[in-house]
Amino acid sequence: MTVDIDHLRTWIGRSEVSEDIVTPRLVAEYQATFEACLAPVGAGEAPLALQWCLAPPIAPMSLLGPDGHPSRGGFLPPVPLPNRMWAGGRIETRGPLKVGDRVEKRSVIEDVTVKEGRSGPLCFVAVRHTYDGGRGPAVIERHDIVYRDAAKAPAAPAGAAAAPPPAARQADLAWTVAATPVLLFRYSAMTFNGHRIHYDFPYVTGTEGYRGLVVHGPIQATLLFNLVSVLGGGPPASFRYRGLSPLIAGSAFRIAGTRGADGTLAAWTEDAGGRICMEAEARP
Repeated sequence: MTVDIDHLRTWIGRSEVSEDIVTPRLVAEYQATFEACLAPVGAGEAPLALQWCLAPPIAPMSLLGPDGHPSRGGFLPPVPLPNRMWAGGRIETRGPLKVGDRVEKRSVIEDVTVKEGRSGPLCFVAVRHTYDGGRGPAVIERHDIVYRDAAKAPAAPAGAAAAPPPAARQADLAWTVAATPVLLFRYSAMTFNGHRIHYDFPYVTGTEGYRGLVVHGPIQATLLFNLVSVLGGGPPASFRYRGLSPLIAGSAFRIAGTRGADGTLAAWTEDAGGRICMEAEARP
């Protein structure tokens, strides 16, 4: 499929502003969903990484694409490649969001690039989000989205044998989370995320070519951010993460991390077979 990168790059600099409120109900839903896998916060402060639940894109049903996302060509460029995933990103933490805050989210398209992957062209769109709770920017994020071509062959059954798992990595702290359809549904509901790969098994296996339902990238990043915050004794000033392999739901996965001698924190998620799905690096 031909990607007109010159046309897509005309979207660089486009911006939009949206608002939301850190409501007690959202905080309660978030805490009930992630339970023990949240770092402690101060009195009245919102749980860490809650910003991914704030001011999501909201489009009428008539303006949704076949994957359940809002149709492209508005704020996001009209990338012709059909499949979309989180590629990674980085976060700068400047202060807490608090329960009751009216949060302004400013979003800007920073870059659009095309690379050739093993399965064809990949288009990366970088978006900068700034979350301001009324006391100045609290969280500044660069979010990298990747688009790829449709699967070339039907997906293997969800229980198909995988390659031998790599050797287990040692960790200073590790949590285990059950990747159930209920977890995915709850997070999709909190973030108003209609992407069908998280709840529509026939679609995700037959159309997008995955072995099963896909765990959200921000679920993994949320857990990684909270884990390094526990390891480091507070939210890191900088946090960088990238997806390596889709995390398929249906069994438990592990979130783990280590402390480096220089204070750097490394963390990762791994599936039941030991495959690393997302990795992160943080600095206090």
